Amino acid sequence: MTAPTRTVRDLVLDLPSDGLPAYVYDLAALRGHAAAVRDALPERVELYYAAKANPEPELLAALSPYVDGYEVSSGGELAHVGRTVPGRPLAFGGPGKTPAEIEAALDLGVARFHVESLYELRMLAVLAARRAPDTPVGVLLRFNLPLSAASLAGSSLAMGGRPTPFGLDPADADTAVALLTDGTMPHLRFLGVHAHLASGLEAEEQTGVADSVVAWSVGLADRHRVRLSEVNVGGGMHVDYSTPDRLFDWSTYGKGLARLVADHPDLTLRIEPGRALTAYCGWYATEVLDVKRSHGEDFAVVRGGTHHLRTPATKGHDQPCSVLPVDAWPHPWPRPAAGSDTITLTGQLCTPKDLLARHVPAPGLRAGDRVAFGLAGAYAWNISHHDFLMHPRPGFHFLD
Repeated sequence: MTAPTRTVRDLVLDLPSDGLPAYVYDLAALRGHAAAVRDALPERVELYYAAKANPEPELLAALSPYVDGYEVSSGGELAHVGRTVPGRPLAFGGPGKTPAEIEAALDLGVARFHVESLYELRMLAVLAARRAPDTPVGVLLRFNLPLSAASLAGSSLAMGGRPTPFGLDPADADTAVALLTDGTMPHLRFLGVHAHLASGLEAEEQTGVADSVVAWSVGLADRHRVRLSEVNVGGGMHVDYSTPDRLFDWSTYGKGLARLVADHPDLTLRIEPGRALTAYCGWYATEVLDVKRSHGEDFAVVRGGTHHLRTPATKGHDQPCSVLPVDAWPHPWPRPAAGSDTITLTGQLCTPKDLLARHVPAPGLRAGDRVAFGLAGAYAWNISHHDFLMHPRPGFHFLD
C-alpha cells in the first residue's frame, strides 16, 4: 500500500517544482481501509480514532462514518476535533491535563475522561461539580498495568508494563475505585478501565494484551462489587515500515476481540487506533534537487526533509518510497544522475540526521525526478520540527 495510487501519482507528476514538497492524501483509499477495519471488528467493539496520529480536518471527516468517536489528548485537539466533527463522541485522555482544559471538555459535554492519576481524579471531581452539576461525568481509570516482558517484547514503544508517566499505578486502584463509588465524588460515574500499554504489536500480541487488561479490570470490579461497563484496550496496532505492504491482521484481532466480548456479554470493549488507520492514505511528495557521490556512496538531496517528515528520524527507519521518473529537464546546466544502483535520500537540513531513506534501489535516479514517500498519513507533518532552517512549508492536497 505504499506505492502511490494512480490519482496520487498523477498529481505528484503534475505539480510544478514550486508546488513541492507536498502532502497528498487519498481519501477514497482511507475510506476503503477504514471500512475494512470496521467490518473486521465485532459489533460490541467500539472504534475510536486517536486524533494525535493525524488531525487534518479532511481525514477526521472522512473517518466519521466508520468510527464511534475520537480520542483527544489536549485542549487544542479537543477544540479542533470538536469543531471539525461536531456532535461526535469524544474521549479526553493524556497526562497533565490542566484545569482549563478539563473545564473546556466539561463545557463541550465530553462523555469520557481517561483519568491518569489520583490528583487528576480529585481535580475532575471538583470541576465537574462546578461546570456539570446536573450530568454525571463518565470516568475510565487509566492504569499502567503489569505485563510480562514477553508481552511487550515486540513493541516499538511501551507506555505501560514498566515505570512511565502514563496512567495510575495499580497500587492506587482500590483507592481510585472507592472514591468513585462510595459517594465521595457524586458528579463522577465510574465506567471502567483504560489501558494503552504499547505500540507496534501484532494481532496475536494485541489480543493477548487485551485478554490481560480485561481480566485485570474484571477482577478489580469484582473486588469492589461494582459494575464494569467499558474497557478500553488502547491502540498501537503494528505498522511495518520495513515491509510496508504487510498490514496489521485485523481479521485475527477481530476474532480475538469477538471471543472476549462473548465471554463478557455485559461489557463494551473499545479500541483507539491512530497510525494503523491513516498511515496508508498519505504520501510526502518531493523532487530530487541534486545527486552527488561521497566516499563511494550516492546521495540524492530532495526538497524538504525530516523537518516535514520526522517519522524516519524519530523511529530510526527508512521511509518507504517510490521514484517517479521525469523526462523533462528545464535547465541549461548538466543534469546529475546516480552512478550506482542504490542511493540514500536526504533532505535540505544542515544535519547528517536529515535522512529519509538509505540505500534505496533507484538506478539512474536523476535530479528533477519525483519521489513519493509512503506511510506518511500518520505521525508525519504533525510531529515535525517545521521551522528549523525556515524552509517553506509543504502543500496539502486531499484527493477524493
